[in-house]
Amino acid sequence: MLYADISILYVSNVIKSADVYTGLFGITPVEKSPTFTLFVFENVFKLGLWSCYTVEPGVNQIASIPSGEIVFTVQDKPEVDTLYQAWGTQHQVTVIQKPAQLDFGYSFAVLDPDGHRLRVCFLEEEA
Repeated sequence: MLYADISILYVSNVIKSADVYTGLFGITPVEKSPTFTLFVFENVFKLGLWSCYTVEPGVNQIASIPSGEIVFTVQDKPEVDTLYQAWGTQHQVTVIQKPAQLDFGYSFAVLDPDGHRLRVCFLEEEA
């Protein structure tokens, strides 16, 4: 059986990024070094931060431009607003979208120091 349970972002400074993500998520990485850090969430999803300078095989400049996003779902709309306030004021991220009602749910989005897009969302079921 095939499982998709790990996402890895290539970052320019693993330690700095790990500190930002520790603050955002409120969890400590299970592995942390200057070239790689791994976070494990309660639902067993894993997020790795790998130095763009040591990733194997190496990445070229065009391939290293961030695209796409990682979505973190929450239980309700008030939690979206709470995390927006915390992430937007207490951490080294750039808000690119304030909380808004979109086709799929209520969400906001930020960029981490390397430009990776992170979205927090309350997914709403279709009526």
